[in-house]
Amino acid sequence: MKIWCMVVVAAVLLAFTALPAAGEEKMLQVRGSDTTVNLVQRLAEVYSEKTPGRPVSVTGGGSGTGLAGLRNRTTDIANSSRPIRQREIVDMKSKGVSPVAIVIAIDCIVLAVNQKNSVDKLTIEQLGSIFRGEVTNWKDLGGDDIPITLYGRQSNSGTYEVFKENVVNGEYADGIRRMNGNSQIVESIKSDVSGIGYVGIGYVQNDADLKVIKVSKNAEEGYVDPRNRTDVETGKYPLTRPLYQYTDGMSSGAVLDFIKFELSPEGQKIVEEMGFIPITKRYVEENMQAIAI
Repeated sequence: MKIWCMVVVAAVLLAFTALPAAGEEKMLQVRGSDTTVNLVQRLAEVYSEKTPGRPVSVTGGGSGTGLAGLRNRTTDIANSSRPIRQREIVDMKSKGVSPVAIVIAIDCIVLAVNQKNSVDKLTIEQLGSIFRGEVTNWKDLGGDDIPITLYGRQSNSGTYEVFKENVVNGEYADGIRRMNGNSQIVESIKSDVSGIGYVGIGYVQNDADLKVIKVSKNAEEGYVDPRNRTDVETGKYPLTRPLYQYTDGMSSGAVLDFIKFELSPEGQKIVEEMGFIPITKRYVEENMQAIAI
């Protein structure tokens, strides 16, 4: 009996320990895009320092994972590096979830190669041929006589889907090495002179072991460096995209408070510090309509 009572007391104490302290809210759950995971983790760190008692948990797993979490109500905010699809909206609404989009930053998909690779510019058409497996040696692109090694993302990645739709225009080559995140692609290319991969711009800033490929829509137009902020903001760089967060309906409470911080001047300064582009006037106006700020 004495042992049983001790077990009961321990269980009660554990239950109370698990409850939020007075004035502390339930932890906000943010999940999804690997492209934005480091950015949103940094935003969450600063936000939590400024607002004690409002903890935020940020995890990756890919845009598809975040949107599935929103559908299943296991996450409060879904990070996504691609727009939600119509079939996903229909599916969510059948479950009573009404997704609302907010743009927190502007990104561009960057093509990275090893610093020792002599190739430094490619057209969208050439990139499509490379990632479909039609061009397999760097010599065919003006480089050294070595086979091309392809690095990409898993199919649950928003970047995987955006790149497939806008560049590959078909199926990825069978031999592509599917990595779990941007960081894995970057580290692989740094040690592989024959490698090429696509990542978010926040993952290639000032890395001496990587070369960023200049990209052109076609051979007649000029090649654009994605590190040129003006060319990204104006859409001159052909692989520019907004980075989204999705919530279930109009935001309120802790969700709204965190989003307001992300969109504030302080939050957008962090966006820039992390290597991304702050949102433009167009997205500011769209966000105001979406969350009524």
